[in-house]
Amino acid sequence: MTHPLHLPDHGAVLAEVRMIRRSGVVGLRALPTPELSRIADPAGPGAAGSGPAAVERLLRTAVARLGGGTLRNAAEYSLGLADGTRDWPAADRRRRAAQVYGVSVERFRKHHELMVLGQVAEQILLVAVPAGEGPAEDPAPPGLAAAHRKLSPLVHGRRAGVTVHVHSVDLLRDIDVVVSPSNVYFALPAPYKSSVAATLRRAGARKDPTGALVEDHLHDELREWALRNGMPGRAAVPGTVAATSAGVLGSQGIRRVYHAATAVPHPGSNDYDVLPVDVTRAVAAVFALLARESAAYDPPLRSLCLPLLGAGRGGLPPLESFGAMWAAVEAELARGASWDIHFVVRRHARADLIGRLLAGPPENRRP
Repeated sequence: MTHPLHLPDHGAVLAEVRMIRRSGVVGLRALPTPELSRIADPAGPGAAGSGPAAVERLLRTAVARLGGGTLRNAAEYSLGLADGTRDWPAADRRRRAAQVYGVSVERFRKHHELMVLGQVAEQILLVAVPAGEGPAEDPAPPGLAAAHRKLSPLVHGRRAGVTVHVHSVDLLRDIDVVVSPSNVYFALPAPYKSSVAATLRRAGARKDPTGALVEDHLHDELREWALRNGMPGRAAVPGTVAATSAGVLGSQGIRRVYHAATAVPHPGSNDYDVLPVDVTRAVAAVFALLARESAAYDPPLRSLCLPLLGAGRGGLPPLESFGAMWAAVEAELARGASWDIHFVVRRHARADLIGRLLAGPPENRRP
C-alpha cells in the first residue's frame, strides 16, 4: 500500500523557498527553482507570464493565504516581499522577521524561520492542487466552506472514517474524549489566552451568573493528578498523558479530556520545543489510555478528537504535526481498532491540508 501521507516534492519546494530567503526575490532570475517554476508556469516555460515573475506571483499568493498577523509579516520580511525590502541583505531581512516575533535573531533562525517557510511551502502545495483533486465527501454550498468534513482515508486496504472540525475546540459536541496539548509540567495556560488548552480550561470551568469563576475543573483535577503521581513541580516524560473530567463541557457531551504532554519549556523564556517523535508517542499513549478507560463508562468511550499537537506555540508546521500524529492514528486503525476519529482545527487551510494528505495518491481515492 502507498502511504497516504506521501506528499510529492514538499521537500524540494521547501528547499527552494529557503534558497529564495537567502537571495530575496530580487535574485530570483539567477536561482534554479524547477519545482516552483513548474507550479507557477503550468503551461510550461516560455508561456506568457512565465519565468521569475510567475514564481514571485506564486510566492505572493502563498504568503497572502497565510492571513494577517505575525506569520504573514515574518514571511514577507524573510523573502523580501514586504514593501521596500526586495534588495535588503538576508541578514537584515532575518533581523526584521525576528522582531516580528519579538525573539533574538538566533532564536528565530533555529526555531521560527523553518516554521514560517514551511507554512509558505504548504500554501504553495495547496495552490498547486487542481480544483477537484481533494476529497469529494460533504461538499459545501458555493461560497461557504464546510465546518465539518467527513473523510474516508484508505488504511491498510480498508476505508476508515475521519471527521475534521473547522472551528474552536469549545464548540465540539458529543465526542467522548478531547485531547488537550500540555507542557511536560502539566501547567495549564491562563484561561484568557487563545490556545486549545486555555480554551478547554475556560470552557470546562463553572462560573456564576456574573461570569465569576466558581470551579476551575480542569486545572484543579490536573493538579490532583500530578499530586497523586508524585509530580508536582517535576517534569513528566514527553508523551505522558493525564486524564481529567471535561468539567462543564460535559453538558455538551464531552466526557473526558486527555492532556498530552508534548511541549518542553525553555527555562527562563516563553518558548517551547516540541519534537515530532514525542507527538507520535503522546497520541499512541492517548489510544492506550482510551482502551483502558473505555469499558469503565456506560456507554463505553468510543470517539476521540485531536488538535494539531505542537502546531501552535510549539512551532511545528501543521504538515509535520499531522504527519507525526497520523503515524500513531494509522497504526491504531491498521490493527482493526474501531474508534471514531476526529480532528479539530481553526483554519480552513489546515483542514484542506488534512484533506489532501488523507486523500492520498489518485489510486487511493474513491472513484
